[in-house]
Amino acid sequence: MRTTRNLRNIGILAHVDAGKTTVTERILYVTGATCKRGEVHHGTTVTDFDPQERERGITISAAAVSCDWHGCRVNLIDTPGHVDFAGEVERALRVLDGAVAVFDAVAGVEPQSESVWRRADRHGVPRLAFVNKLDRAGADLDRAAESIRTRLGVVPLAVQLPIGREDGFTGVVDLVRMRALTWDDGLREGPVPAGLTAEAVRRRRLLAETVASLHPLALEEYADRPELSERTLVTALRELTLSREAVVVLCGSAYRNRGIEPLLDAVAAYLPSPADLPAVRGEWQGEPRERQADPAAPFAALAFKVSTGTGGRLTFLRVYSGTIEKGATVYDAVAGRTERAGRILHVQADRYDELDRAAAGDIVAVSGLRAARAGTTLCAPAEPLVLEPPDAAEPVVSVAVEARRRADAGRLAAALARLVEEEPSLAVRTESETGQTLLSGMGELQLEVAVERIRRVHGLEVAVGRPRVTYRETVGRGVSGVLYRHVKQDGGAGQYAVVTIDVAPLESGFAFGSAVTGGRVPREYVAAVEAGCRDALAEGPLGHAVTGLRVTLTDGATHPKDSSEPAFRTAGRLALREALRQCAMVLLEPVSEVTVTTPDDAVGPVLGDLAARRGRVTGSAGASGGTVLTAVVPLAELSGYATGLRGRTRGRAEFTTRPAGYAAAPG
Repeated sequence: MRTTRNLRNIGILAHVDAGKTTVTERILYVTGATCKRGEVHHGTTVTDFDPQERERGITISAAAVSCDWHGCRVNLIDTPGHVDFAGEVERALRVLDGAVAVFDAVAGVEPQSESVWRRADRHGVPRLAFVNKLDRAGADLDRAAESIRTRLGVVPLAVQLPIGREDGFTGVVDLVRMRALTWDDGLREGPVPAGLTAEAVRRRRLLAETVASLHPLALEEYADRPELSERTLVTALRELTLSREAVVVLCGSAYRNRGIEPLLDAVAAYLPSPADLPAVRGEWQGEPRERQADPAAPFAALAFKVSTGTGGRLTFLRVYSGTIEKGATVYDAVAGRTERAGRILHVQADRYDELDRAAAGDIVAVSGLRAARAGTTLCAPAEPLVLEPPDAAEPVVSVAVEARRRADAGRLAAALARLVEEEPSLAVRTESETGQTLLSGMGELQLEVAVERIRRVHGLEVAVGRPRVTYRETVGRGVSGVLYRHVKQDGGAGQYAVVTIDVAPLESGFAFGSAVTGGRVPREYVAAVEAGCRDALAEGPLGHAVTGLRVTLTDGATHPKDSSEPAFRTAGRLALREALRQCAMVLLEPVSEVTVTTPDDAVGPVLGDLAARRGRVTGSAGASGGTVLTAVVPLAELSGYATGLRGRTRGRAEFTTRPAGYAAAPG
């Protein structure tokens, strides 16, 4: 009987092309969940089922699958490796109990694997390390393990010794049980090869020594004799994994189907079940609340993904406590409304099987939830709480999108709304000044994929371009005593208004005042002059909206019959236009504050690039694992910055931007 204790909710994390999806496919094949091995290069994978994923050969969306291994139910999420889709990784990590980090045996720790490792640290997710591609030329387990130590700052505990090198890699020596595991047509277990016995004994002793230095109970046994029993070693490895004081390192070649079975054994032995973890914490109306991973406890679940396809709208849930049954009423603690759950589905990538219920620890999809979004907490109506949602990264790259046919504008708006619902790291807004619809995301590739999805799924022809930069102009040097007479007589009631104004620079915005004395301009006409001046701000002499000026009404004249508020409003507008033509005007461009977190060894190239983009560095501070630089950069110069930064830092730097107003443009 399946219980919470024999559940494992794990993710596969890694850099692009380290072999995450191949590892996932081999796990499904070895456990019998699939009868044929899926291949990325053939486009036959189970988890990369989207046509774009198969064409591009990359994972775009996190896919959930399940399998059984020696009494354990393994719920597995294959996550994207490309930095543009880090939002998918963030949401997956929020609901996982453990993870397998896959590393290339030649490259070791690569930039994006370093990034996702840090994300897993923030979420407190225990991990195993799987050094993949040991059959490649230049593969080296020891070098990869050392890169884990130096780049990730964690103690690697290699529990295997490769048998053979590069193309001659045939298996591993299990240092915990001192046995050889080799693969030909299948897995074979046998004694340690004679030529590797001495090396295996040396590495087993080194493993025991390192574990004893980290684990108090292991140290007690090691003090009696410089060795550890298999039972003590397994217990210590599990506890060190759960505490994240060290990481167990395994190795293999997923493509050749070597090393997968012991990896699954390690998942079952060392990674936690939901019952092994502390109660999940939430809050309700400012009061902290907890939920144990108990099917009998009040229901609580976190929505981490929304998908809309041929099967309708599905909300993916991680159930933290209690049980949800088909047709149950649940409370959306974020939207503040109750909803009725429809079907409960066991997810196998793009295939679904109906379930009667889901209990604590399960990862399922539920239909019928109309308001739930990624980050929504669903709970028992009588026991409400809000769980911490996944962090939402701020989009850093934007493109302008519009329907090629005017009649499709409404359909495009609906398609964009659905995109944002399914992928919260995307954002859509309409630029009020230019009227452009802007689609923003984490990188050019993510936006390219999103636009292609609009074309394929929604059948829309979309034009994509760079967003237009909105400029401003301001007064560099003002003028005084600008007189304007607005006199108009065309047979009926005439228009008469005379105003004299001064214009001076202002740090920001617009200010209006009156210095008229003696009632030469009545109060209601002063307000009309101000309204006219505001009308004139829409377009200055350089063709842009005007800001940063103070206008003072210094004198004026009226007519007993022909003066009126419309006449003085017109006079105010035309007077300011004339005054601005006499002023020295300055063109302003929008600027953004850019905050870059970069490794110390890449600070020079990052600073050079900021300078080349006319950036002005305003701050520098040390941070964990790097340096944080702050600069003010013209918005027009930030096009392509995400791609350029990743290229200069090998993908190890991250940045955020926020509007910082306007600054004078050169020339």
